[in-house]
Amino acid sequence: MRARDAASTVLSVLMLATGCAGAASPGTAGTGTPAPGPRTGSEAGSEAGSRTPTAEPSRTGAAALAGKVVVIDPGHNGGNAAHPDVINRQVDVITGRKPCNTTGTRTDAGYPEHAFTWDVARRLRPLLEKQGAKVVLTRPDDKGVGPCITERAAIANRAKADAVVSVHADGAAPGGHGFHVIMPGLVAGHNDAIVRPSRRLGLAVREAYRAGTGLPYATYIGRNGLDTRTDLGGLNLSTRPAVFVECGNMRNRSDAAKLSSPAFRQRIAASLATGVERYLAGG
Repeated sequence: MRARDAASTVLSVLMLATGCAGAASPGTAGTGTPAPGPRTGSEAGSEAGSRTPTAEPSRTGAAALAGKVVVIDPGHNGGNAAHPDVINRQVDVITGRKPCNTTGTRTDAGYPEHAFTWDVARRLRPLLEKQGAKVVLTRPDDKGVGPCITERAAIANRAKADAVVSVHADGAAPGGHGFHVIMPGLVAGHNDAIVRPSRRLGLAVREAYRAGTGLPYATYIGRNGLDTRTDLGGLNLSTRPAVFVECGNMRNRSDAAKLSSPAFRQRIAASLATGVERYLAGG
């Protein structure tokens, strides 16, 4: 997801904001432009930063998530590229101004990030619903434009989400591989209340993702599969615990082969579901 935040359009379904982009440049998690923006520093976390996750099954049972609301934000959208006037509109993300949305990146073979994130989201939704959660998506299909990163965050806020997961894939230099989870850095007076629970969500998702997919932590960004940022609208504007997951580097041959596989995308969805379940069960 070296492409980051993107285009406006309001949906009746819910979730977070900002994602990846068309330009593939290291450090652009979540938008279509390369610059990563200001950060508060990488988060390794003494609690679990250096531990190797185990593939133990989820500790939740049937309907264990009853009453919980999860917002899934599939980054970008299939119609973004055809509407630059919409997605290039600048929006306020508190720490700066960014495009309303972006096109996302793609593999060298042409598999687009927006299609990847949508497929993972549609696989993830029934897994969480089976546990009793109410699941809201920030877009209903992969044919529209946007919604804007600000609206994606607003969707999750209005839904009073217990957890928000924004799904992306990176467009870093081909030599880098692996996944990482992006957590919100402190934007004083705006997201103070969600920084700590978002970190717990990030740790739970990171451990489940590594155990379930076998992918290593990213070799090119962050530390121990974690990164903290204050330039992403989806995190800055969220009032609910939220993380971004860069599921792998689409420009890396090995990662791209995995992300392009339907069977592997099912593993990704199952891993994300386990991480969310463990976070909510423990919280």
